[in-house]
Amino acid sequence: MTSIPKQQAPAVYHHRVGEIVVTAIGDGFLDGTLDVLRNISHADALQILTEAFRPARRTTVNTFLIHSAGRLALVDTGCGGYYPAGTAGKCHQNLKAAGVDPASIDAVLLTHMHSDHSSALSDPATGARLFPKAELVMHENEPAHWFDDAQMAKGSEREKKMFFQVGREQVAPYRDRWRLFKNTQEVFPGVTAIPRPGHTPGHTTYLISSGNQQLLIWGDTVHVPEIQTARPEVCMDFDTDKDLAADSRRKVFDMAATDRMLLTGMHLHFPGFSHLVRSGSGYRLIPAAWEHVV
Repeated sequence: MTSIPKQQAPAVYHHRVGEIVVTAIGDGFLDGTLDVLRNISHADALQILTEAFRPARRTTVNTFLIHSAGRLALVDTGCGGYYPAGTAGKCHQNLKAAGVDPASIDAVLLTHMHSDHSSALSDPATGARLFPKAELVMHENEPAHWFDDAQMAKGSEREKKMFFQVGREQVAPYRDRWRLFKNTQEVFPGVTAIPRPGHTPGHTTYLISSGNQQLLIWGDTVHVPEIQTARPEVCMDFDTDKDLAADSRRKVFDMAATDRMLLTGMHLHFPGFSHLVRSGSGYRLIPAAWEHVV
């Protein structure tokens, strides 16, 4: 008698962009309420999710490896051990499943310093770097904001702990390896950082280009894909600047839809590779077909 499977295969998926290979590495998921949404009623948000067969807010957390020019980068690191055990914090185990030694990673590119993106950089018990040879690449506004005690004092208790304190704790061991950028520029072979502030002061998207192919990793442009693509004005309670976040989202959406770009993001349902099309007054995601070869 055969046994019933009790777990999924590791969340690892490869996609080729010209001569570059991008690997989605799942970190898991976080469950939450609709109370953090702004500029939409609870009833409208619930209706959109229900119509999409998703009657609750389950937030996927993704990270991405970039294999380019003989070097290896990781975009974000996931939740580490700071969130409920069992649902998230799986980046390192899935890197192992993908056959990747953390010591082989040359650079960690952060979209921003929120704890669901930076919390597997360092061991909180020892302060040891978990990517011992990597430089840490991020927008200069990220450490400037999250290390600012005056800004921290304005936050809620949860924000003080999970955004300011955790972010500081995780990036500090890399301080001698920070590489900060300010404007749109290439930060890794074939990878251009495009700042899209609002969600945080230094929130950044990364455009990967090789030959005539491109892929946009759009970071936290959306947290609840079904809702925020249909209603781009919808923001999250924890957006640092909600108006600017909505403006950045519309700019990213317009670029992705106009250029028919392949895109992915940290909170799109794994593996996240999709296209975006205009639909009425909003947009709609179309998941890319699964690719059987790399």
